[in-house]
Amino acid sequence: MKVRVLSFGVLKEWLGSGERTVELPEGATVAGLLERLNAEHIAPLQWGIAVSVNGEFAAAAEKLKEGDEIGLLPPVSGGTPEKAEGWTGLTRERIDARKIVESAKQDEDGAVVVFDGVVRNNTRGRETLYLDYEAYEPMALKEMDALAAQARSHFGVRHVTIVHRLGRLRIGESSVLIVVASAHRAQAFDACRWLIDTLKKTVPIWKKETFTDGVVWAPGEPFPEGTAVDAGKARTEPQK
Repeated sequence: MKVRVLSFGVLKEWLGSGERTVELPEGATVAGLLERLNAEHIAPLQWGIAVSVNGEFAAAAEKLKEGDEIGLLPPVSGGTPEKAEGWTGLTRERIDARKIVESAKQDEDGAVVVFDGVVRNNTRGRETLYLDYEAYEPMALKEMDALAAQARSHFGVRHVTIVHRLGRLRIGESSVLIVVASAHRAQAFDACRWLIDTLKKTVPIWKKETFTDGVVWAPGEPFPEGTAVDAGKARTEPQK
C-alpha cells in the first residue's frame, strides 16, 4: 500500500522534501513507517516528534491504510529564545503563567502588566466543551517576534513576552499569555492592550469552537487595511 507523508519544520530539511509517497506492507503501523524512514537516513528520526494520520494525532501502534496522509510534526516551542527583553513562542503544553510572569521581573521595573486569555465555558450563549487552535506556525512566530519588537520600540517598554497555545484546550486553560514589564505603568498598560488587539488581527492562528450543540470556526478579526485579498475581485480584474 502507498501512503502520503508530509513533513514540517526541521524534519522537512532533514528528509529532503516536504512531501513524498512511501510504499509499506499491508497492516503497517505508524511505528513501522518511522522505522522505514530511519533506515533510509543516516541520522535517526527522533521519537519525540508527533505524528498525525489524516489530520488527527496518532499513536505508534495505529495501523495505516492505503491513501492515508501522515504528518511528521517537530515540537513547537519556537520563536525567540528567552532573554532579558522578552521572548515569543508557540506551545502545545499548558502555559505556566506564574513562572513566566516571575521570570519577566527585574529590579528596574515599576510595573508588570499581564494579559492571560482563558478558555471560558460559553460563547454567545452556547455551552463550550473545548477549543482547538491551529497556526501557520513559521509565519505566526515571525509576526509575534515583529509585534514584540514594535511594542518595545513604540511604547518604550523593557520586556515583552508572548506565548500562544496550540492544539486542544479545555475550560480554564490559558490560550495566550502576554507579559509586559516597564519602568512605568502607563506604557506597560498601553503596550499590552495594543499587543493583544494587534495579535488578533495579524498573527495567523485560528480557533475552532466545539459546543454541546455543534462545532464552528470562530469568526476572525478583520485584517488590517491593505492586508486582505478580495478573492472575487482578483478573479474578475484583468492582470496588468
